[in-house]
Amino acid sequence: MTVAEAPFTGTVVAIDGPSGSGKSSVSRAVARALDAAYLDTGAMYRALTWSCLRDGVDLANHEAVAEQARTVSVTMVMDPRRPSVRVDGIDLSRAIREDRVTSVVSVVATNLAVRAELRRRQRLLIAEGLEQRGTCVAEGRDITTVVAPDAAVRILLTASEAARLARRATQNLGQADEASVAATRSQVVDRDRLDSTVSQFTTASDGVVRLDTSDLSFDESVAAVLAVVSEVVGRAG
Repeated sequence: MTVAEAPFTGTVVAIDGPSGSGKSSVSRAVARALDAAYLDTGAMYRALTWSCLRDGVDLANHEAVAEQARTVSVTMVMDPRRPSVRVDGIDLSRAIREDRVTSVVSVVATNLAVRAELRRRQRLLIAEGLEQRGTCVAEGRDITTVVAPDAAVRILLTASEAARLARRATQNLGQADEASVAATRSQVVDRDRLDSTVSQFTTASDGVVRLDTSDLSFDESVAAVLAVVSEVVGRAG
């Protein structure tokens, strides 16, 4: 058994969900409430994508991208109050959210060799977070089924397409009027369509708690996740 495959020693809260479901913002708030480490696995795919664009790696060349994944230096700061991602020491917390990264990240994220390498790294980071704080909240596509199927708490956040589009429009453009929603539709719908070819994030697998946040406020969504964590951990204890 490799170090990356070793059982976790501590409480892992794994949160999955489609674009606009609230998994990133909710997960970070949950980690703060629990004083837990926080791992945004999606940021790792974005950081790798940024590094490929920087270095002129052809994203259509699957092996070249996979080699970049194996060699690039990605550092995750897992403090939920000040999380960050760095490549070769460069803080990319803002750069990885730029349109040039967002528009092509799915090409990298659907590369199976890349997913295998980042899964290995993500499990090591979760173990590191557990060593630091005893609890780690990890979020991202397929976190509950592929990366951390052995997590103590596994949650799938869902929301209606309308709710997800409105949230992403508000996040990106500051409002959710008809034009703003239309401008973000492809970002949400196309990303889900592409990612669904390599991961299942719309249906809860066995043992995964499904939470529909369509009609919940942000604070209500955080409270709902914390309630699940309390129930599952309490039951296990």
